[in-house]
Amino acid sequence: MKVYHNPRCSKSRCAVDWLKENNIDFEVVEYLKNPLTKAEIQQILTQLNIPALALVRKSEEEYNQFIKNETLSEDEILDFMVKFPKLIERPIVVGDKFAVIARPLENLIDRIKK
Repeated sequence: MKVYHNPRCSKSRCAVDWLKENNIDFEVVEYLKNPLTKAEIQQILTQLNIPALALVRKSEEEYNQFIKNETLSEDEILDFMVKFPKLIERPIVVGDKFAVIARPLENLIDRIKK
């Protein structure tokens, strides 16, 4: 299992803490330190079964500057997520047979219990 994590984000820290507390093995991927490739983001989107825009943090300045009120293709949105990784929603937890945006934490808990 991988957790795409930003340690400065309280929701992301909560997900990591919950996994540790429940003795669930996982790997942390700090995607701001080690940016994801376009192909990696596409794979995550496929696993989440959502469009690129659904993975974009709408509270970020780069969203307002480059994406909001624009008609962009999936490819163009992916390019912005590669260029500005903080646009990527967090935390994302990817397992062998599932992926979930763990915001709120209940999304992760519900998915793990399935």
